[in-house]
Amino acid sequence: MSQEKLVEIKNLKQHFQTGRHSVVKAVDGLNFDIYKGETFGLVGESGCGKSTTGRTIIRLYDATDGEVIFNGEDVHGKKDRSQLKKFNREMQMIFQDPYASLNPRMKVEDIIAEGMDIHGLAENDKARKEKVHELLETVGLNKEHANRYPHEFSGGQRQRIGVARALAVDPSFIIADEPISALDVSIQAQVVNLLKKLQQEKGLTYLFIAHDLSMVKYISDRIGVMYFGKMVELAPADDLYNHPIHPYTQSLLSAIPLPDPDYERSRERFTYDPNNHDTSEEPEFREVRPGHFVLCTTKEFEHYKKEHGTVNQ
Repeated sequence: MSQEKLVEIKNLKQHFQTGRHSVVKAVDGLNFDIYKGETFGLVGESGCGKSTTGRTIIRLYDATDGEVIFNGEDVHGKKDRSQLKKFNREMQMIFQDPYASLNPRMKVEDIIAEGMDIHGLAENDKARKEKVHELLETVGLNKEHANRYPHEFSGGQRQRIGVARALAVDPSFIIADEPISALDVSIQAQVVNLLKKLQQEKGLTYLFIAHDLSMVKYISDRIGVMYFGKMVELAPADDLYNHPIHPYTQSLLSAIPLPDPDYERSRERFTYDPNNHDTSEEPEFREVRPGHFVLCTTKEFEHYKKEHGTVNQ
């Protein structure tokens, strides 16, 4: 993993007006970076704002406030159509629902080639067809699938088609928005292994969004944990998994079942109480250990430093 920043998120906010005097702060002041070649995992329970974050980064939503810097350029500051087109080629998205994200009236060949057509990447029909066949084989399907329609495939196969569609324009950054949550467990592992393989072969950078912390740990270099629009903890995957600091992260990890009946009978689940916090000041994102950041007040920071500042390896 490079130490060169590909994506910089600065005070990103996405607020939705839900009534005359009501606002939902789906994303409320996020700050984090994604480095070239890494997989940054973003986790949290349903409704925490992680999918909204991904959609705002790729500009499916215009940000309420803040900046998304991609390759040194402000994504939400782009106005020129050619600039936007270039950006849309560099950044692609794999969607959560493999059933809803593919047009049922289009053949697989046209679904995959849609981005190629928009960006004029195929010289002629023969080159277009060859590229589609190559992409199908890359994601573990075969060229005969090109003439079929989405309803003829299983969920796992449809998600592979979604991956091929994202790869068709040779992006450098892919946002995977819960790409495995609608799939059976055995198929989930296949799709995640495919993403890891493609990353190694093509040098891709991922933002991998999910609520399953164990699967996110498997694929991610670093993980950010979101709770009600804010990031409460960010750390290298192993460090976060083995030494969580924020109580919310501890509660998420305590909910992961282990294949040990004796341990499961005796283990204690940790329930997060959002009211059990120091309210004397507004919490800030602070570095408790090298590379391990937690949203906390000064008083909580001192406590975390004392309890978690060093880790025995």
